[in-house]
Amino acid sequence: MMKINTPKKKRVLRELEKRAPKLVETGKKTLILQGLKTSNVLNSVLKEIYHLKRDSAVRYTRKNDNIRPFESGGETSLEFFSQKTDCSIFVYGNTSKKRPDNIIIGRTYNHQIYDLVEVGVENFKPMESFKYDKKLAPQVGSKPFITFAGEGFESIDELKHLKEVLLDLFRGEVVESLSLVGLDRVYVITAVSSDRVFLTHCAVRLKKSGSVVPRIELVEVGPSMDLVVRRHRLPNESLRKEAMRISTDGLKKKIKNVVGDSIQGKVGKIYMPDQKIGEMALPNKAKGVKRERREAKIKHSEHAAKKKKEDAAD
Repeated sequence: MMKINTPKKKRVLRELEKRAPKLVETGKKTLILQGLKTSNVLNSVLKEIYHLKRDSAVRYTRKNDNIRPFESGGETSLEFFSQKTDCSIFVYGNTSKKRPDNIIIGRTYNHQIYDLVEVGVENFKPMESFKYDKKLAPQVGSKPFITFAGEGFESIDELKHLKEVLLDLFRGEVVESLSLVGLDRVYVITAVSSDRVFLTHCAVRLKKSGSVVPRIELVEVGPSMDLVVRRHRLPNESLRKEAMRISTDGLKKKIKNVVGDSIQGKVGKIYMPDQKIGEMALPNKAKGVKRERREAKIKHSEHAAKKKKEDAAD
């Protein structure tokens, strides 16, 4: 029999409960790491991405030689880091003569590689190169707008896939309601051609418009870059079906006072008010009263017959 080790410390137990599967998942964490060779441009890009997502990101600065996500067996270390840091999105940077300033963005499911998109970085401008009023700088952890402009995001498969990955990378935690004051940034992603995308980061400035809805102006705060799609790999059909499966436990409507039992099946409870039998008015000709009278009459007749015999004997 296999021995199961249970955590003894409550801190470890709480951490395991956070990582356990949930019906409604929390925001996805991002793992940022680099390969054996990186350029100054690539280091700046990884640094800027970490700065934009530092409230929900983990960055490794050590060089990794054995990570090759597109090759068989080259994703083992990446899946190990994903499980160690509990990150479901990763950004891997590496440069070579064949693919300079190369970035691989991928998603994981159950700490296994789900899909991959490889892009090349061109015309990169860091945040330091933009001049603007520092009061407009977006706050850390604020919810961003994300806009995709261009028909390529609806018709070209590579750009469709890139749109899904970038949306998961930048959107953060999914919420039901937002305050208009907290929306202070926007990512503008434009499809320039069939394999090129322009990405920029802007701050939102709210101005008076004479109505309830304010007028919005965009101020470019950086970073900005061109992303050239080089390779992409979609998830296999079996893994996609498993990842898209929706649990039916949270969709069932709870029925009041009805529980399910494995042996008895559906069991219901009925609550009845106090009937207050002691205060109920009984009818005049009750069966119990008739019986008592009948028994008393029989007893009286027997007593009269016995007394008659005694009188006759005297």
